[in-house]
Amino acid sequence: MSATISHPPIALAATSRSLRFGAEAGAGEHSVQWLMKRNCSTTPRQMMGFYASLCGVSLLIGLFFWLQGATLVMPFAWLEIVAVGVALLIYSRHATDSERIGLQPGRLTVEHVSGRHVERAEFSPAWVRIEPQHGDLSLIELSGQGQQISVGRFVRPELRRQLAEELRWALRRWQWAPAAGSEIESPDKSEN
Repeated sequence: MSATISHPPIALAATSRSLRFGAEAGAGEHSVQWLMKRNCSTTPRQMMGFYASLCGVSLLIGLFFWLQGATLVMPFAWLEIVAVGVALLIYSRHATDSERIGLQPGRLTVEHVSGRHVERAEFSPAWVRIEPQHGDLSLIELSGQGQQISVGRFVRPELRRQLAEELRWALRRWQWAPAAGSEIESPDKSEN
């Protein structure tokens, strides 16, 4: 049987440390959010505008030459438009890929979005293990309670160790900060 221990909220000001990858939530709320996403030069909407203008220019050039008697230019203009459209569609599907990690009292939520595929895992912060998959430069694996998920795809390999240390620090900092009026169970204290 387990003992239930109620801990007072952690004094956030006393253990302040600037977060490189994450951001703390507003006043009175004990939470941290990490958002890591692909570094894209254009959004999908901007890419559609570019593609529309490219289509217009290609069709105008093709129409000009078609009217001059060069009828084979128009089919090649259409082929160019389709090929570029397929390439931009593939690019745009992954332009908004991201990883979101949220730490609230009693819950660590990890969400990885890749195209239309969303992978989500929830952990109890007291039971999460954070370690590299193969070495210091590999992805960071979060595991616990029969679940595992890898993060760090959008962080340079040499900075992944710092991200892992920041996650460990935040988990230790907020591990015993209970939600308002709730009690949490300590993994170290148990009755036999």
